[in-house]
Amino acid sequence: MNLEKVVFAFTIILALTLNFGFFTGDIGNAAHHNVYELYAAIFVNAIATILKFGDRTHMGAVLLAASLVADIQLVAAAGVWVYAVHVTDIGLTPAIVASIVSLAGGAVIANTISVSLLVIETVMLRR
Repeated sequence: MNLEKVVFAFTIILALTLNFGFFTGDIGNAAHHNVYELYAAIFVNAIATILKFGDRTHMGAVLLAASLVADIQLVAAAGVWVYAVHVTDIGLTPAIVASIVSLAGGAVIANTISVSLLVIETVMLRR
């Protein structure tokens, strides 16, 4: 068993599950979406992105692109959260929470693409 591939797959799957955990819940209810889970998803997604650098295959390029999309979506979600809570006095209204969760939903799709490509690549490997 290749430890590098185990860590790679683990990180990609963990990024998806953390992101999905934040995404799940009532779209307008801030109590259903923990800020620490969002930041954990950002952190693990960043690690997954770093692990994808160096792969010079076409599949590696697509995996990196999907990971970068997820990173951008999650950082944008965190930016909206920070702006609403700390920059303005708006706070977490249902509309703001819906925007944050929608951005995280885009990242869920990008992470699902990454995991799907990982599974496809694994199935295509021949012994």
